[in-house]
Amino acid sequence: MDFVLIDGKQVAGSVRERLKEEIAELKSRGHVPGLAVVLVGDDPASQVYVGSKVKACAELGIYSQKWELPAETSQEELVKLIHQLNADDRIHGILVQSPPPRHIDEEAVILNIDPRKDVDGFHPVNVAKLVLEDAAGFVPCTPLGCMELLKAYGVETAGKHAVVIGRSMIVGKPMAHLLMAKNANATVTVAHSRTKNLPELCRSADIIVAAVGRPEMVTADYVKEGAVVLDVGINRIEDASRPRGYRIVGDVAFDAVKDKCSYITPVPGGVGPMTIAMLMANTVKACRQLVG
Repeated sequence: MDFVLIDGKQVAGSVRERLKEEIAELKSRGHVPGLAVVLVGDDPASQVYVGSKVKACAELGIYSQKWELPAETSQEELVKLIHQLNADDRIHGILVQSPPPRHIDEEAVILNIDPRKDVDGFHPVNVAKLVLEDAAGFVPCTPLGCMELLKAYGVETAGKHAVVIGRSMIVGKPMAHLLMAKNANATVTVAHSRTKNLPELCRSADIIVAAVGRPEMVTADYVKEGAVVLDVGINRIEDASRPRGYRIVGDVAFDAVKDKCSYITPVPGGVGPMTIAMLMANTVKACRQLVG
């Protein structure tokens, strides 16, 4: 069947245009949204992600601080910086790039971030607000971006069966809560790598969200005709035919699946661009809520 390719870059661009108007309104009242991004260590992928976030801030007119700390930074030093940022009126959002070095207790770090500045949506206070459907809380950026894509393309979720493959706190669990919330009204099944008869289960889904971190795991036998497929995966696989020796693929075998779908996201260019766009949106939201 004919499918619609969901263009994450286009939707992210629309989100950014909307944010520009909100930022201009805040600036007219003397408030500039501010984001602090903290990177511990020199992981190359994390450096790229942090650079993308700082660049997005500059393009939108959001004030940003980038803290690049050496890998040997102690837990105490990192927490001290977070408390400093909690108290900084110029900063409305705080993000500590994941994953940190092994000696850093990431959960303890998250607990020290002011929930009102937790634009990643990982603090227990914000997790609770998500479950309670309290709109004042912050939702992790990737699942929030997925919901924005469904909305942008007019995908009906009410009464539909959604299967979320993956149960992480970053994507799977918050995605399930967003889909089952009263403004979405989907019936949700959360699956994972140990789910029995996973292809059969997925074939019952009207919407599949693949966020399991396994390259091209979701094949044609997982998908029924007319399903909507959102591919959250970003995986690097070896490919000698490419100049860099690898290529980026999702958790969905795109070429095998696309002709069975009504809507599908590509990788790259699908869910990925939405993550940073929604981080910017959460930062603007944090500013608005903090300044009143």
